[in-house]
Amino acid sequence: MGKELYETSPVAKEYFEKANEILGFRITDIMFEGSDEQLRQTRVTQPAVFLHSVITAIAQGEEFCPDMVAGHSLGEFSALTAAGALTFEDGLKLVYKRALAMQNACEMQQSTMAAILGLEDEIVEKICKEISDQGETVLAANYNCPGQLVIGGEKAAVTRAGELAMAAGARRLMPLRVSGPFHTPLMQPAADALAARFETQAFGEMRFPVLFNCLGHEKGDETIPSLLVRQVRESVYMEDTIRRLMELGVDTVIEIGPGRALSGFVAKTAGNAISCYAIEDAASLEAAVSAVLE
Repeated sequence: MGKELYETSPVAKEYFEKANEILGFRITDIMFEGSDEQLRQTRVTQPAVFLHSVITAIAQGEEFCPDMVAGHSLGEFSALTAAGALTFEDGLKLVYKRALAMQNACEMQQSTMAAILGLEDEIVEKICKEISDQGETVLAANYNCPGQLVIGGEKAAVTRAGELAMAAGARRLMPLRVSGPFHTPLMQPAADALAARFETQAFGEMRFPVLFNCLGHEKGDETIPSLLVRQVRESVYMEDTIRRLMELGVDTVIEIGPGRALSGFVAKTAGNAISCYAIEDAASLEAAVSAVLE
């Protein structure tokens, strides 16, 4: 993750090495050569994804100037950093603090997440409510796109919800390889641990709008710290975010960071209304720039 960028861009290499110093360990060694098990640790995954996304954007220099930005879950911190609300250093420190708090919360319980495909949101929500009313906890976590809703909660409850969803006609159930029930009330201990830290953080003026996860649109009178706390324990409204981009006249989205999941969400939500390009490496960057400048 990010190795090619490190080896080909002096600017990127400088920022990666700066990140090693800030974190106090060589996260680049894990990103470039680590095992899947090492990378899946929340304390590693979150800063690693943040670094890959933000440094890819930084390496583009002044050419990187979108009209607006949005991120999915952790990506919200990348978006805030890109928009200038956070410096690179502060963004990384907050992400690492968040990762540790969330990992601690996950270790307090046996929990997991799963994606349910091909079933209406209302049916999935009803299934989750029925199970939760019986004393176990499972809730909707990520509203990613039409026909894809991620649930999170106690392991037994998530398993039961998946079974009921398949019985109700879901096309597929995908257990997620994550360490906890992110974006559900079970993450309240992490939200509590982070609230004071977010409140003491100085946020700069945003150079362009940021669409927030727990809203699905730009913020109003809410403060950034309060929205970041809510994001830890509340659902991610990605589908609403994409629809808001369409309302604002966005016709091109560039996904920056590892993977192409968000490009899929955009395609399933916006269809041909938005062109989407995913940047993971030098080749995909060149292809995206060429397509956008045509």
